[in-house]
Amino acid sequence: MKVTDDRFKNRQLHIEDYLQMVSAEQKENAGVFTYQRIAESNDIITDFWTNNLLELILRRDNLNKAYKKVKSNKGTGGIDGMQVDEILPFLRENQDELIQKIRMGKYKPNPVRRVEIPKEEKGKVRKLGIPTVVDRVIQQAIAQELTLIYECQFSESSFGFRPKRSQHDALKRCKEYVDEGYVYVVSMDLEKFFDTVNHSKLIEILSRSIKDGKVISLIHKYLNAGIAGKGFFERTEEGVPQGGPLSPLLGNIMLNELDKELERRGHRFVRFADDAIIFCKSRKSAERTLKNIVPYIEGKLFLKINRAKTTVSHVSKIKYLGYAFYRYKGKCRLRVHPKSVKKMKDKLRLLTNRNNGWGNDYRIQKLKEFARGWINYFSKAEMKKLMEETDEWLRRRIRAIYWKQWKKVKTRYRMLKALKLPEWKVHEMANCRKGCWRAAVMLNSALTNKIIARLGYISMSDYYLKICEN
Repeated sequence: MKVTDDRFKNRQLHIEDYLQMVSAEQKENAGVFTYQRIAESNDIITDFWTNNLLELILRRDNLNKAYKKVKSNKGTGGIDGMQVDEILPFLRENQDELIQKIRMGKYKPNPVRRVEIPKEEKGKVRKLGIPTVVDRVIQQAIAQELTLIYECQFSESSFGFRPKRSQHDALKRCKEYVDEGYVYVVSMDLEKFFDTVNHSKLIEILSRSIKDGKVISLIHKYLNAGIAGKGFFERTEEGVPQGGPLSPLLGNIMLNELDKELERRGHRFVRFADDAIIFCKSRKSAERTLKNIVPYIEGKLFLKINRAKTTVSHVSKIKYLGYAFYRYKGKCRLRVHPKSVKKMKDKLRLLTNRNNGWGNDYRIQKLKEFARGWINYFSKAEMKKLMEETDEWLRRRIRAIYWKQWKKVKTRYRMLKALKLPEWKVHEMANCRKGCWRAAVMLNSALTNKIIARLGYISMSDYYLKICEN
């Protein structure tokens, strides 16, 4: 395998770390083994790093970096109950024993904790496997070194869980293909991808690049660690449990085989994790592409295609990464898919529920966090009108919250007077017997948009206009 020189730039420290473990009897020979001498051949560099990968993973600076990453990601504990905040004292006390066990091949990972989160489809759940915090640190340390090996092998059309690549980059590439006339797409759905990855095939793919058998063995142990829940244990003979730092990388390594095959056949495609679409110029071409690629996916990679959700359609009919596509004056543009709009409104309903017992300050903060995150993600879409309509609807829900809080007539008198309404208007509104939702319309003249903004509530349209790049 050939590797670019950039991959090994500034890696002298790694060599020195490894040479420190050379015994005293080998000092004379070790001194000759310098970075410059190794750098004379890419093949030698590659062999050295892949054959001694475990020692690179167990380097102190790599483990420290892994610990900091796990700590910054936070998250809940695994089956042992240890939380992220408790890991540092444990590592200080047990790190030498832990490293020695891993080095000797005696470390046994804990089973992951089963967690189920609801999907968009009613009644369906996504199964996550949460490793213990210690296993998370070890997986992160493995992932950091494997990323350096595999990044140069991954396709330019792969965007998921990779450094300096995002959903926005994937969508930009989609727009480029549509503008080139590739307006029919094969939208592929791999059925329960992370739950059905074939372990033998994955290990075979890993073994092509990783020559350190101890690393392969350690990864295999994580794949076979099993799943534990309340009163049950389940063996994992296939699949890569979602929830650990290593899972996204292993998923990309597996699907890189599909990327290479699509490139070999000359297809234009975009893949984000297990969500892939292939672009074609005609429906007939797209149907032929689907027919020809399915045997490779199922026969060579041992993955399952969900035929009910794998479709051939015009680009304007698909949903990809929450976005929809349309053409305007010959150019491809993006909008928010109706399903994403519905999901956003459902979340806003939850945040503005009049019966959740939240204080106003807390509600304002949660609305800000959600609105900013949602708009940042969908900032590439044309949605000025959508944001204005959502703001109008959201402000009505906010007014309904305040009306419910002012449930006594005397409280309404006091609050409406403070808003400087005429006496007759205060009397009329304070004695209103309408429900909260209908009364919220009447409250427009008192609790104006400016007052709502001064209270701290975010305007989604203002924030969108501030950050949008359209």
